[in-house]
Amino acid sequence: MKVKYIMNGGIKEFDIQPGEVLLDVLRRNGYTEIKGNCYMGTCGACAVLINGTPKTTCTTLAAQVDGAEITTIKGIGTITNPSPIQKAFVEKGAVQCGFCTPGTIITAYALLRKNPNPTEEDIKKAIDGNLCRCTGYVQQIEAIKSAAELLKGGENNE
Repeated sequence: MKVKYIMNGGIKEFDIQPGEVLLDVLRRNGYTEIKGNCYMGTCGACAVLINGTPKTTCTTLAAQVDGAEITTIKGIGTITNPSPIQKAFVEKGAVQCGFCTPGTIITAYALLRKNPNPTEEDIKKAIDGNLCRCTGYVQQIEAIKSAAELLKGGENNE
């Protein structure tokens, strides 16, 4: 079976198997920035934006989102032109081992698009589904606060 997605702004078509999860389809097709870990939707490492909402790809059937707009971390910024949230994560040391980073940044990005002035509680609630074993979340929360300030100051790479 074939599915089409708008991947990071471009239309892509993929072959899928019945019952196959989106994580496996995307990683098999070169989207290795999406990390796989729990296959239960509990760690958030595989989060992407699906039609603007953060979702875990390990629990999303590939066929269910045929025609969807999917954004990975590479769709919000690049190494040469990082988004404010990516810059803030680096500056605040919120990228220690890096395994949770793509999913957490995707989640933070969605939060800041919906709520450009989040409280610390808003941030904690938003990233609650993203497991991080290295940072203790302190640096991630600071990075998200910093990104909100950068965005208020007009630095917006969207």
